[in-house]
Amino acid sequence: MGIPVRLEVFEGPLDLLLYLIDKNKIDIYDIPIVLITEQYMEYIQNMQDRDMDVMSEFLVMAATLVKIKSKMLLPRDEKKEEEEDPRQELVERLLEYKMYKYMSLTLKDKQLDAEKVLYKSATIPSAIKNYKEEVNVEELMADVTLAKLQKIFHSVM
Repeated sequence: MGIPVRLEVFEGPLDLLLYLIDKNKIDIYDIPIVLITEQYMEYIQNMQDRDMDVMSEFLVMAATLVKIKSKMLLPRDEKKEEEEDPRQELVERLLEYKMYKYMSLTLKDKQLDAEKVLYKSATIPSAIKNYKEEVNVEELMADVTLAKLQKIFHSVM
């Protein structure tokens, strides 16, 4: 009997960050960089995929997190009252990624719903296809006259 193991597969570094934020129930506008950076680095160390293209994306994000962490540890300049939060750019990127991720999931759901619908091509019965809109009065009068003559002829006989 084996132990069930669930491996998380992330589509990129922002996907991993969103997972860590959701897992820790953190407000995306107030990310504790120290905690997230530690968990992020732990995940990178345990990654099974050693593809350099994939790893490089995650390492760039790890470097960004370390840079933000170092900026937050530096003392703030008291002369500059309104210094921008070093996490602000990361928060904006995460919010944009989250929006696109949920939009893609919505579109995927719509696609799955659309696959369940079948459409029948338009078929027109031949009687309706051959219908003539114009009525020829002379032909109609001839048909009526012929019908009356036949009726009279049958009644005499």
